[in-house]
Amino acid sequence: MHKVRIGFSTLSLFWRSPFDWAKAAISDGFGAIEVLCEGPQWPREADARQIRDSFEGSGLEVYLHSPTVDLNPASVNRGIREETLRQLGEAVDMAAVAGAKYVTTHPGIVHKDKVRGVCIDYAMQVLGEAADDARSAGVTLSIENMPSHRQFLCNTPEELAGFSSNCGCGVTIDVGHAIMCSEPREFLNLSEIVYLHVNDNMGERDQHLCPGEGILDMSMLLGQKRMIIELDDYAKVLKGRDIIFNVLNG
Repeated sequence: MHKVRIGFSTLSLFWRSPFDWAKAAISDGFGAIEVLCEGPQWPREADARQIRDSFEGSGLEVYLHSPTVDLNPASVNRGIREETLRQLGEAVDMAAVAGAKYVTTHPGIVHKDKVRGVCIDYAMQVLGEAADDARSAGVTLSIENMPSHRQFLCNTPEELAGFSSNCGCGVTIDVGHAIMCSEPREFLNLSEIVYLHVNDNMGERDQHLCPGEGILDMSMLLGQKRMIIELDDYAKVLKGRDIIFNVLNG
C-alpha cells in the first residue's frame, strides 16, 4: 500500500508562527501542512521565505489554501473578479517561494439562479487564467468541492469535473462538504484529486467537527494519498489524526 501523507491546516494554529507549525508537525508525526492564507498569512503580509525556511529539510509537503474571504471568481462584478484573480496570483507567487506544491481555492458563489450560467463562465475564465499562471510557476491550482447549497458552484461531482477539465486544475475534495451532497462517494472517483480536506458534520451544515463525530463514513478515506485535517483546534487535530490512523491501519 502506498504511503499516506496526513497533515493539518494552520487554521488550528492560526496565530502561531511557521516555526511553531513546523515544530508541531514534526513532533506529532505529520507528513504535510496546509497554510491558510488569511489573516497573518495573507500573501501581501506573509513571509513566504520564513515558511520555506521553517520546513526546509523536514520532509514535510507544504500546500496553500488561497484567500477566499470576500473574494468570488464567479462574481457578476468585474472588479471583484479582477481582485480575486490578483489575489490568486499572489497566492501562487507565495507558494512558489515557500516551496508549496498545491494551492487550493474555491470555485465561487452565485447569488441569483438566473445568472448561474454566466457566473460559471466567469469563474472558469478566472480560474483557468490562474491555473495557467500556477503551472508557469511550477505549482498546481486545485479547486475545492463545495456544500450542496444552490448558491455554491462545484457542489456536484459532474460540475467539479467540468471545472477541473476546462480550467486545467487539480481537485481538492473536502469530505465534509461531500457528505452534505447526494453523491458523496462519487467525488472521490474524480481523476484529478490532489488531496482531501478531512472534517465531519451532521449532514446539514458545514460544522467542521472532528472526524468520527458526525455522519462521515471513515471508509471514504481508504485509498487516498494525501489528507489535510481541517479543524480550528489543534487538540482536535491530534484526535482526528489518531482516528484516521486507526481506520487506515484496519
